[in-house]
Amino acid sequence: MLLFVDLIRSARPRHWVKNVFVLAAPLFSGHLFLQPDLTRALIALGLFIAVSSAIYLINDITDREQDRLHPLKASRPIASGRLTPTVAGFVAGILLLTSVVAAYGLAPGFAYILGGYALIHLAYSVWLKKLVLLDVLAIAAGFLLRAIGGAVAVDVMISTWFVLCTFTLTLLLATVKRRQELIELGESASQHRHALEGYDVAYLDQVVSILTAASIVCYALYAVGIGESASAQEHMEWTVPLVIYGILRYLYIVRRLDIGGDPTALLWRDRPLQLTVLLWGALSSGLIYAGI
Repeated sequence: MLLFVDLIRSARPRHWVKNVFVLAAPLFSGHLFLQPDLTRALIALGLFIAVSSAIYLINDITDREQDRLHPLKASRPIASGRLTPTVAGFVAGILLLTSVVAAYGLAPGFAYILGGYALIHLAYSVWLKKLVLLDVLAIAAGFLLRAIGGAVAVDVMISTWFVLCTFTLTLLLATVKRRQELIELGESASQHRHALEGYDVAYLDQVVSILTAASIVCYALYAVGIGESASAQEHMEWTVPLVIYGILRYLYIVRRLDIGGDPTALLWRDRPLQLTVLLWGALSSGLIYAGI
């Protein structure tokens, strides 16, 4: 029983919410609540959760020595020694193999995307996380593949601007996370994560400013449908203020309260941010499905 609990904890269930990007294309194309698209989208979501869980297990295996130096990560099952790398590696391998096979049954194109997602994050676990800029680009690429994978799974088009917004927004979150790690870990930052040796707070603040502007502009262009054919996102411009507030609220928490290094944890804790996400989801769904 304790082994199962440690495996689940290492799979990061609180981070499974990141995989909702898989539902973006089905949602905004107006297909999410249609059958069989809903079933296909949920299967795709489940497969991404399984693969991301496997990646977390592998990442904890490769990072176990560095995690033992971290004030919070030292308590993780693998870093603390409660879960052996052999068991974690075996479970990760089973999850990866069965998920890719199941994905091929859903749609061959989706299987290629899921496999590409796994390869990028495996490369991140053993190599890319040590390289300046490529570490955060790999994280953003993973979110981008989630969004594209959802579109392929249900065979719908996805807006070019939404793709760009997904990439710039997740790159922003990854950059902020690196900034906070630099601040929280101080002089020992490079011992925990090698890539941090090549960053400094002033440079990352500049990157954050650029990516904030790019994310808002890309979302606004998506919302008004610039360069896109008429689709279900009509009148989505009404959601732009919520997106702007959500991004600015997140940056406020990071800069003024000096927290927010883990965007997922922050989403579970900050009530205004949660309310913004819920209002954005409700308004977007109403505009797309109810013709508000």
